Amino acid sequence: MTTSRPDAPGTSGPRPGDRGDLLDPRCPTRQLLDRIGTKWTSMAVKTLAEQAPGEVRFAELRRRIPGISQKMLSATLQSLVRDGLVTRRVEPTVPPAVHYRLTDLGLSLERPLAALRDWAETHMPEIDRNNRLADGPSPD
Repeated sequence: MTTSRPDAPGTSGPRPGDRGDLLDPRCPTRQLLDRIGTKWTSMAVKTLAEQAPGEVRFAELRRRIPGISQKMLSATLQSLVRDGLVTRRVEPTVPPAVHYRLTDLGLSLERPLAALRDWAETHMPEIDRNNRLADGPSPD
């Protein structure tokens, strides 16, 4: 983690409780925000949170998230599993049944993502209006 102050001499890195510096390009917080800030991550977390504490199969997740490709859903879920936000369980059937569920850490992400989705839905008309004004009148 990159911090806004140098580490004390003789230490090998940041101390517990140190916070990152979001403005520093090397800060891991920026990378995490890139991963959790995507529309697909927000939709996957929302869909899994609706089933919590239960599980959702891969095919069901794909049905519930309109527009997501199998490849994008797979990449999104792999990232969420790697970060410890989602658990993956495979049933040894033919074909294998793969189930996903949010961890406690993943559930803790739902509230801030829900607030962001709510903000976007509330302010979308104003944003659209501002974009139309910025684009100017359409040619007839």
